[in-house]
Amino acid sequence: MEIDRTPGAAVRIDVWLWTARMFKTRNLATQACRGGHFQVDGQRVKAAQKVTIGQEVRVRKSGTEFIWRITGILPTRPGAAIAVGAYEDLTPAPDPALRGFVPKRDKGLGRPTKKDRRDLDRLRGRDSQR
Repeated sequence: MEIDRTPGAAVRIDVWLWTARMFKTRNLATQACRGGHFQVDGQRVKAAQKVTIGQEVRVRKSGTEFIWRITGILPTRPGAAIAVGAYEDLTPAPDPALRGFVPKRDKGLGRPTKKDRRDLDRLRGRDSQR
């Protein structure tokens, strides 16, 4: 499978997102377009909007914003190793300070007791007593 890198090549945004393996199905990509989760070069787009090589695509998915630059057009949905060549990932690394603390148990202590679980829930802010 060859990636089309000709400058004038264009394809619908929902098709490109599906062939580049950003969404599992084309229908999911189309629904995300309808929901306003896409921007191409800073503008919201519909699913039928044509995209070309060099454009920047921003997608809000699962509470995270991804930024990709299109480097190639794929005629069909290839394997993941080939699909990676169709875009350049510009998404900044997440800030480690924003990640929450994950408590760790010492190795060999076994499963937590009910009291341990309740203490962990309280620590995480999920009070188990309602």
